[in-house]
Amino acid sequence: MWTNKGEKIIKYNVEIVETLREVVEIEAKTEEEAIRKVEEMYFNEDIVLGAENFDNLVEFNLQED
Repeated sequence: MWTNKGEKIIKYNVEIVETLREVVEIEAKTEEEAIRKVEEMYFNEDIVLGAENFDNLVEFNLQED
């Protein structure tokens, strides 16, 4: 595609990534167990992150074809 000034217009794919964050206090015998327990809770949807967990971090990344 070209502009009326003869400049070429290129299409780009730009990825938008927003970060949600929540700190969960959990009792466990080890760090690994704590992470596993919270992962399990997350994937079982016992922990659901939403707009209230938005941490104001937004990234814009150019994606290659």
